[in-house]
Amino acid sequence: MDYFVGLDVSLRSVAVCVIDAGGKHVFERVVACEIEDIVTCLRDVPKGQCRIGFESGAMSQHLYFGLRGAGFDVVCMEARQVNAALSAMRNKTDKTDARGIAQVLRSGWFNPVYIKSREAHAYRALLSSRKAVQKKCIDLANEVRGLFRVFGLRLPSRVDQGSFDERVRPLIEADPDLSRALLPLLDARAMLYKTYRELDRRVKQAASHDAVCLRFMAIPGVGPIAALTFRAAVDDPARFTSSRTVAAHFGLTPRRYQSGEIDNPGRISKAGDRDVRATLYAAANAMMMRSVASSEIKSWGLRLMRRKGRRRAVVAVARKLAVIMHRMWADNTEFRHRPLEAAL
Repeated sequence: MDYFVGLDVSLRSVAVCVIDAGGKHVFERVVACEIEDIVTCLRDVPKGQCRIGFESGAMSQHLYFGLRGAGFDVVCMEARQVNAALSAMRNKTDKTDARGIAQVLRSGWFNPVYIKSREAHAYRALLSSRKAVQKKCIDLANEVRGLFRVFGLRLPSRVDQGSFDERVRPLIEADPDLSRALLPLLDARAMLYKTYRELDRRVKQAASHDAVCLRFMAIPGVGPIAALTFRAAVDDPARFTSSRTVAAHFGLTPRRYQSGEIDNPGRISKAGDRDVRATLYAAANAMMMRSVASSEIKSWGLRLMRRKGRRRAVVAVARKLAVIMHRMWADNTEFRHRPLEAAL
């Protein structure tokens, strides 16, 4: 490549820095964060002889596909690596960040970030909406619980979210002071819960209409939420050369610090998508604690639990689930159940 273009992207503007193969600045500008404005800014740079780079962020998908559609060679770089390189600069401005990104792009010292498809982002938006509304329902229910205690009312420690309204509303309506303060809160929660039920139905419908998710749901403990979350996070199984790297990508492998005579293996790295890690952990816990179906992985996890404890065993099973689900997807195979006696 003869030219390297660094973009420091913000919500409404983009700092553009173009350097040549020797690292010399060609020009710098600030334009609006729109594909047309960036393409116009780069009209003097030959498309076939330049590479554009920017760090991953909220606008990555929009810029990546838009600039690729305009004929440019585009690279999205891992934000942690770019941030580590830019931290060596004395002053932090949008202009210096664009310069640093262009130099990182020229040096090649970065990991490219995979840009997921629009379908994967649509699944993630659906799952995120469901989770956001669910959290608000729980927050409002906890608020009602806390206000009840002021008046000496105590609810059972566990009340199903679906029956919360019918358990609480009679208590509120019996007291005028509570009715004036809490009935609007309870009405808001009821509306949110109705929205949550609709989003939950759409998530399950999306999983049931996807062949890959249906294959995942044949695994004991893996439901539509875990299947669709994993499906949206991976998007394309071919992007992982080995199934073992999938568990590390989602932070389910131990981090390690080794230097000289020091070799300190730690807990799991918790890198990558937090939601995927949480759903895999929930699926592994359901497989070991609630599922009655027997399988080789469940038997292995139960044996490990007797030696290492429940939490470590569930994490290990979650790590294996990530590997198995990716392998099933890549090879287009089904989950093979084995009876407990055969596994032992």
